[in-house]
Amino acid sequence: MSIDLRSHMMRPIRSACLGTATALVALLAGAPVAAAATDTGSAHAKGTDRVITVIGHLTQQTRFPVNPAGPAAQGDRTVFRSILFDKNDKKQVGETNGTCTTTLAEENGGAEACVVTYNLPGGQLTVQGMVFGILTQGLPTLPPPSFDNAITGGTGKFDRARGQVHADTIAPGKRRFTIDLD
Repeated sequence: MSIDLRSHMMRPIRSACLGTATALVALLAGAPVAAAATDTGSAHAKGTDRVITVIGHLTQQTRFPVNPAGPAAQGDRTVFRSILFDKNDKKQVGETNGTCTTTLAEENGGAEACVVTYNLPGGQLTVQGMVFGILTQGLPTLPPPSFDNAITGGTGKFDRARGQVHADTIAPGKRRFTIDLD
């Protein structure tokens, strides 16, 4: 038995406006560990907890829906990039690049699994985890829900990094990320 994979492939659709609700969902999932950009030294090497705060601005995103003309569905993907600023939202300190895949498409709820890389001074930091409550009446939840994701590793001064990131929406297209490095 053979399966025609072409009939199951997603067709890309670009968002018309970065200010849309979809952009906010991508941002919410995408910038969890940005705060490490202002970190000095490796948390692992020092053996201490450190908390860092940064602000993420969504700059680019593309959605790849399973059902382009239909409702949200399991397998929808969002690819995004955000610019990261210090906790005062003044100085650029890095960027994030990542993807989120819808794993549960409920009309009121839903969930995405996200993987994000943070390019920061001195290395990269990786984060992954679930974002819940992404849909309200089948549309992206506004404002996007807060979330907590795991820091899974890093490079350079973030080698062997662990901890968690908490994200809150502070304005349309803008989130505060509180990074707790173990």
